[in-house]
Amino acid sequence: MKQRFYERIGESVYRETLPNGLQVCVVPKPGYAKKYAFFATRYGGMDVRFQLDGRWLDTPAGIAHYLEHKMFDTKEGNALQELAKNGAEPNAFTANAMTGYYFDSTEHFEENLEILLSFVSVPYFTEESVAKEQGIIGQEIRMIEDNPDWQIYTRMMQALYHTSTARTSIAGTVESISHITAETLYDCHKAFYTPSNMILTVVGDVDPIHVADMARRILPREGGPAIPRDYGEEPETVAAAETCRAMEVASPQFLVGFKCRPAADGEDYLRLAVLGDMACDILLGDSSPLYLRLYDQGLINSSFGGAFEMMPGIAYLYAGGDSKNARAVAVEIQKEVDRLAREGIDEGFYQQVRRAAFGSNLRGLNSFENIAVSLTEGYFHGYDPFRFPQVFDTVTREDVAAFLRDNLRPDRMVLSEITPKD
Repeated sequence: MKQRFYERIGESVYRETLPNGLQVCVVPKPGYAKKYAFFATRYGGMDVRFQLDGRWLDTPAGIAHYLEHKMFDTKEGNALQELAKNGAEPNAFTANAMTGYYFDSTEHFEENLEILLSFVSVPYFTEESVAKEQGIIGQEIRMIEDNPDWQIYTRMMQALYHTSTARTSIAGTVESISHITAETLYDCHKAFYTPSNMILTVVGDVDPIHVADMARRILPREGGPAIPRDYGEEPETVAAAETCRAMEVASPQFLVGFKCRPAADGEDYLRLAVLGDMACDILLGDSSPLYLRLYDQGLINSSFGGAFEMMPGIAYLYAGGDSKNARAVAVEIQKEVDRLAREGIDEGFYQQVRRAAFGSNLRGLNSFENIAVSLTEGYFHGYDPFRFPQVFDTVTREDVAAFLRDNLRPDRMVLSEITPKD
């Protein structure tokens, strides 16, 4: 395995690409009792249309999440229970462009890793178990659809995007999951749960070579072909300027979203992530001039916040919370963007935000889970997340001002509201 030491953050990473295409990453943590393993595939809620064996498949919305639930089924029983018996704390999640299975443990690490690699790589579905899961996941979907936070975000995404599969809820709908069969699950597993489309990341006091040898021994020898995917051709315009729904809420809620220009994979992807996060903090952070002004005017409260997000082919910045006058907040956000573009960003405030953002990235290395997920996302998007100090060095306050000016424009903005029922 190749070792690389990152002097500015004091971390080492061992990497190896196995003959079957699997990327293995190990971050040694000598002296720590806990060990963390993360096994992920570049397959998530957005991957509903793809090409397999020369033909395009249109799969039901929510199938990646559904498959995640069913992967724990084995011929012998349930992998979750087996891991728990060994003292591990296992779980899994499905995101828009990734599905990850993981556990942490202080003992029986090798046994637990073997279980993890085995059940994720060897699917076992029956029509009966698939049908039973529809009721369970259908109940989950009904619960989240009654959640105003979920509604306001989903409706914002549907207003921002015309065709991108990011418009689709990761869980799907009750109707869409009713079309999932054991056959479609096997097709999706065959397409995406191949070693060449996956990465194993381990963080802890382990032998990197031994981890790679275990993966080499347990996983299939063949890696699988690259799978073409169709995320939809997305224009720069938004699909709708605003959306509003009445629900059983105590006070009005809102999200203002801006459709940003995405970056291609590679270090530009990491740079845009850093740039977008800093722009978000400078514009919307709780020490920003805009936040303090809106708070003093009573237009927002402590629920107000924002974030910058990236997915395959898209990027967006959004902010929101509780407000009785969401339109006024949206107007003030746009005014502040115009002011920053015209006057520039105060140097002292920029340096304050930059130090805080850099420190947040550095503190993230204290979390085994954060390390593993960051390395996974970096691998899937072609960049090295541990190079963030060098990327920070290239970002200037003029870059942040240009990002705000170019992306946070009225024609790229949508307003999503949830209002109380009469």
